[in-house]
Amino acid sequence: MKRVLVTGADGFIGSHLTELLVRKGYQVRALALYNSFNDWGWLETINDLKKVEVITGDIRDPFFCNEITKDIDIVFHLAALIAIPFSYKAPQSYVETNVTGTLNICKAALDNNVKRVMHTSTSEVYGTARYVPIDEKHPMQPQSPYSASKIGADAMAMSFYLSFNLPVTIARPFNTFGPRQSARAVIPTIISQIASGKKEISLGDTTPTRDFNFVQDTCIGMLKLATSENTIGQTVNIGSNREYSIEDTFNMIKKIMGKEDVKLIKDQNRIRPENSEVHRLWCDNTLVNELTGFKTSYTFEQGLKETIEWFLNPENLKRYKVDIYNV
Repeated sequence: MKRVLVTGADGFIGSHLTELLVRKGYQVRALALYNSFNDWGWLETINDLKKVEVITGDIRDPFFCNEITKDIDIVFHLAALIAIPFSYKAPQSYVETNVTGTLNICKAALDNNVKRVMHTSTSEVYGTARYVPIDEKHPMQPQSPYSASKIGADAMAMSFYLSFNLPVTIARPFNTFGPRQSARAVIPTIISQIASGKKEISLGDTTPTRDFNFVQDTCIGMLKLATSENTIGQTVNIGSNREYSIEDTFNMIKKIMGKEDVKLIKDQNRIRPENSEVHRLWCDNTLVNELTGFKTSYTFEQGLKETIEWFLNPENLKRYKVDIYNV
């Protein structure tokens, strides 16, 4: 049984990945961001939590990172600040968490002889597509402070592979969605507003397209990358090779929920600065398939149905403040 560390395990993807790793028989050390309430985020809701070693702390502290990577075989590094609108307000915090935090994890992994480091990137680093589908050779474009910080974090991780032979793989998921996702993302925003009974759904620009992927597929893709010798030193997209506009997504969700009467209204507060909006993301997943055999197993509609079912549980919906724009 390999011992793994999941940073950002209290978050959306991290909590699902923790569950998957436990099911696969790994010994999991799960990092949640320290807070005085001893709140473990979404880890509080997962199955088999008793099988998980939960620790709290902050990846911005290099001494802490050194401690938590001892006796670890694989690090899945997901801890990051990810909300794009908030990066306009607090860009330095994104550099400290995303870039310096990644530096601390990589240095600690090197010092403690960790066998694999899986660093999590984002399709946002590509910016608006210059060509589609987007492969790993596509130029990176820092269209937001968040994107810039993730470009820096990716470069930091890869520098440890090139400079010190740290066995790094960079997983670059496109737009993951599913149960537990923050309301800062568009799919939970739509579902939670409809589920709460709203007849007018507030959104920003609905013309951009995204390559949406159900969270279970993203997690399986990350595990396949982490357990393949072919992926060391590689940056690899995880996506479905299909795209949907935000407006099309809205229409699909209201149809599945049987709420055809709800209307879309544009909220100016939710619109990104003109040059910051990423207008098109469509993943070329050829490389991940060639290296690991991975293909997505959920259709977009199947993933939406599971996500909607989760949100319709009153215990889950009450966690969301649907009247507040969550940046």
